[in-house]
Amino acid sequence: MMNSNGRRIAITGGGIGGLAAALSLIKAGFDVKVYEQASVLREVGAGIQISPNASRILHRLGLADELAQFGVRPKYWQQRRWQDGRLLLQTPLGVEVEQEFGFPHYQCHRADVLAMLAKAMPAERLHLGHSLTAFTDTGTGVELKFSNGATASADVLIGADGIHSTVRSILFGADAPEYTGCMAYRGLVPVEKLRHLDLDVVAQIWMGPRQHLVTYFVAGGRLLNFVANIETENWTRESWNERGDPAELRARFDGWDPKVRAMLEAVEETFMWGLFDRAPLTGWSVNRVTLLGDACHPMLPYMAQGAAQALEDGAVLAACLSGNEDAAAALRRYEQLRLPRASAVQAAARGNKTRYHLSDGPEQIARDAGMTQGATDWSFKAVEWLYGHDAAADVV
Repeated sequence: MMNSNGRRIAITGGGIGGLAAALSLIKAGFDVKVYEQASVLREVGAGIQISPNASRILHRLGLADELAQFGVRPKYWQQRRWQDGRLLLQTPLGVEVEQEFGFPHYQCHRADVLAMLAKAMPAERLHLGHSLTAFTDTGTGVELKFSNGATASADVLIGADGIHSTVRSILFGADAPEYTGCMAYRGLVPVEKLRHLDLDVVAQIWMGPRQHLVTYFVAGGRLLNFVANIETENWTRESWNERGDPAELRARFDGWDPKVRAMLEAVEETFMWGLFDRAPLTGWSVNRVTLLGDACHPMLPYMAQGAAQALEDGAVLAACLSGNEDAAAALRRYEQLRLPRASAVQAAARGNKTRYHLSDGPEQIARDAGMTQGATDWSFKAVEWLYGHDAAADVV
């Protein structure tokens, strides 16, 4: 049933953030259409964290059962020393995290999450092969033009078109991303190649000088996802899918914990990803047009919150647009509610890069001591503001 205000919503971008926002808006009764430039929906990357602040949104969209089918519920987050794997901090993520925050923590393959959201979308609302080239805010609506010659009209336009957002560049001009000094090797290893290591179902971070390694299971436990973040000078390519050399990856971790080296020995394919950062925007919305997810707050991966924050955006947008305000006022309210929180998560992610990459010495010793006291980012007390947050409850 249509919402009483009758608004037509256009979303550019059919990734996780765009589709989840569409489902939240459809549930609220809006006439929603999603325009995706690709001819086939696909997700680059591999692993994705669905923390309790995100799973609560997916549960409310009726996706709890399907999420449970492919999502892996790790027992713990474990943070370890690089040389010998000594455990510094272990935070429960199984039953305990659900009891603490009300919803489970999952680790998933990005493609599984995207497929779940696409399956839930009414087919007639999803338009593939539509690359936005221009839009005009007429004051009473938004007119869209696409590279295939198609046009569309809407009352509100949401740019969920990612880190290279066309909507953002039209609204605010071109930006200049800044290389963070860090690149990542990423990939997946079939569990059959790791049976001899008797790995437990946990998420792990090995921290060392100028680099760290993250591993966790995805795809119902059939694959081990790994991301190796390494400080590297003079990287120029902002790419997810440049092929890397597994031998070079292994060489980077020479001298590390034997279990790390054993896992990397099983890697047959890896991709390289240059990590670029953008300064937080001071605003996301102009009249009837706004941004969502990576289009307005791209996240470095050190908090595993990129998708979760996009899901929160969609839930808040649906709630704001359901009110009695005009469209422009509703989008300003959305921005006012979401921008401070998203910016805080961005800042926390930047801080984690420094924390994870400390060289051995006084700062590292102090960091390790803080971990043993539960004073760092993965203790329940420290992540309550993040995992315990109910985005929709912000809108009253």
